[in-house]
Amino acid sequence: MLGKLKDMAAMRKQANDMKKTLAEEKVTGEAYHGKVRITMNGNQEIEDIDIDVEVLSAENKDTLEQEIKNAFQNATKEIQKVMARKIQSGELSLPF
Repeated sequence: MLGKLKDMAAMRKQANDMKKTLAEEKVTGEAYHGKVRITMNGNQEIEDIDIDVEVLSAENKDTLEQEIKNAFQNATKEIQKVMARKIQSGELSLPF
């Protein structure tokens, strides 16, 4: 029983270390010809959103909403690629 608790504590520590490592990774997903940018960390948390002022208008609302979604999806795909490369290279290991 004590051994299992130690194993769980070690896994929790490894998971926390991995989370810290991933938080240091940053990617930016772009859309709308680079006018909408979302920066995300390795934990898939949005760190920054940048929207060019020239696309901010009431007439552009629907397009802008879609392009924000596209930028988010692009950032998510990029961070997943970074994580996969790190796992494949052995730089990052899963805690399971």
